Amino acid sequence: MKGVSVGLCMVELYMPQCHSLKEKRQVLRKLKSRIKNKFDVVVAEVGEQDRWQNAILGVTTLSNDQRLVNGVLDRVVSEIASFHEAEILHHHLEFI
Repeated sequence: MKGVSVGLCMVELYMPQCHSLKEKRQVLRKLKSRIKNKFDVVVAEVGEQDRWQNAILGVTTLSNDQRLVNGVLDRVVSEIASFHEAEILHHHLEFI
């Protein structure tokens, strides 16, 4: 039996147009919905919750094929990079 590969991607974002937590939540809600619907992954804000213009998103997926997990997370990062309301400051991938 093959093992399960779990991938976790941490993405640090900067949203210069946000001037309140309410604006930030609206931007993140749209981005998270877009990612979940397009890639069938789990997405959550996991850091910087009290800062208006910054956020850290955690994205995870799993499969019995690590290449598939890596490919999905790479495409998620590309999708976030194309989202004009947020800029990626840093991202990191981990596999379990």
